[in-house]
Amino acid sequence: MSTAQQTVSELKIAIINAVKKAQQQGLLPQADMPDFTIEIPADRSHGDLASNAAMVSARAFHAAPRKIAEIITQNIDLSATMLNRFEIAGPGFMNFFYDSTFYSSVIKEIKSQGAEYGRSDFGGGKKILVEFVSANPTGPMHIGNARGGALGDSLASVLDAAGYKVSREFYINDAGNQIEKFATSLEIRYMQLYKDGYELPEDAYHGQDIVDHAKGFADINGDKYVEASPEERRKALVDYALPINIAGLERDLLKYRIKYDRWFRESTLHNSGAVKGIVEQLTNKGCTYEQDGAVWFKASEFGADKDFVLVRSNGLPTYVVPDIAYHYDKLVTRGYDKAIDVLGADHHGYVPRLKAALTALGVDASRLDAVLMQMVRLVKDGETIKFSKRSGKAITLVTLLDEIPIDAARFFFNLREANSHFDFDLDLAIDKSSQNPVYYVQYAHARICNILKTLESESISPRECTDEELALLTTDEEIELINKLAALPDEIISAAKDYDPSRITRYVYEVATLFHKFYNACRVKNDNEALMQARLSLCMSVKTVISNILSLFKITAPTSM
Repeated sequence: MSTAQQTVSELKIAIINAVKKAQQQGLLPQADMPDFTIEIPADRSHGDLASNAAMVSARAFHAAPRKIAEIITQNIDLSATMLNRFEIAGPGFMNFFYDSTFYSSVIKEIKSQGAEYGRSDFGGGKKILVEFVSANPTGPMHIGNARGGALGDSLASVLDAAGYKVSREFYINDAGNQIEKFATSLEIRYMQLYKDGYELPEDAYHGQDIVDHAKGFADINGDKYVEASPEERRKALVDYALPINIAGLERDLLKYRIKYDRWFRESTLHNSGAVKGIVEQLTNKGCTYEQDGAVWFKASEFGADKDFVLVRSNGLPTYVVPDIAYHYDKLVTRGYDKAIDVLGADHHGYVPRLKAALTALGVDASRLDAVLMQMVRLVKDGETIKFSKRSGKAITLVTLLDEIPIDAARFFFNLREANSHFDFDLDLAIDKSSQNPVYYVQYAHARICNILKTLESESISPRECTDEELALLTTDEEIELINKLAALPDEIISAAKDYDPSRITRYVYEVATLFHKFYNACRVKNDNEALMQARLSLCMSVKTVISNILSLFKITAPTSM
């Protein structure tokens, strides 16, 4: 439990004890006290913590909230807390203020925990599988995958820091219609090398990567497959090109600092009979019916807006069946407590279908959550762009990372909530000024390193400070900064609850802002040795917090800039 969490807990106990004491004295009636909240006010000048205990107790105690608040505060004992005074505001809110021991405890906590500061056991070790990117293996990753990669990887890190046992997974769609289209595209490009009369269909893949694969295959095999059966030729081409593409996905994602615990192939679900088994299970449960030669799922009976086809009239399953089998595998076969999918916003109708099928299969559908991600627009020179000037093609993850630093990509893609549209400013991403948010945060870390290095050259090193020395940190800038540092454990828990890693990106930017404000207002090196050491301890705490968050998001924390 962090210092901030401990203080809230201590205050809650103190309020409950005050009510019991008042009841014993007959000042309040004998009645069960309702649940109440303790939170940080929006305006800290009103208090560091505020409670609505008196407000919610009005009906139970048959008294005006302000009267109840007066009785509670008259009987409250704060000696076992890190609070030293209170005020009653408005109709009965109770506001409480930290004493100096709170601020010194925060700095000591950060120093003692170091790289572990901010982490908690909130998740209780529950197993969560985060699936993200899962780009089609028939071509390169696009900008949406770039956002999904940063979002999914950072979400997994936040969940891990909040005490969950997290696995990262990439789902490879190596079966189905897109692979058939891939085979067709490869086959035609290959045949075009040796024969006339082969035209690529409009809906085939027209990228240069298909041409390159066909030439690479021909370099190895020559015209060996020109006279082979179409089935043999197509299989050979896919067997050659698909592993290259998958290896490329893994290589490019590693460059993006994303390492998966597992790459799961859709084909394994077909080969194991899991796809067929899903249809059989739903049929045996009476959840399907036949119409026009197709097998339909009674999805509308399980929360979806309408029924949908599981097996076409030609006997082939629709794309959703292996997806159902995949999520059944996640939650039942492998036993994850929760499965989280990071998906494009165009999947908003897809998730209810999966949930309906899981419900019909006897699985608690609330164990599946989806983070739906809006589109990204690339902006350069103030205008939206769709093409890379270098290649003349649509900008992919790889071309993006060739143009901007990886640190900037990972930070920028986590600046906004997933459900918000986002303009990615390419010029800002490479700008080395305070206007660039990732540069601004990294500069705060580097500035602290420079302070320490400069003082070290003068034979001044940080040392352990006493509570009395840390109590010298009393300026508004110092107090505001310590309060922000104290919030990190709760910020991570909130980000984990909301599946919103952008909350932590914004938090670390605010930490950097408050540090720069403190640095400009308070001289770290000064003639008061005790105050200087206290401020050095504060600087070290800021350095630890920034480093921990950047490390969490796999962004570098430079020592100089």
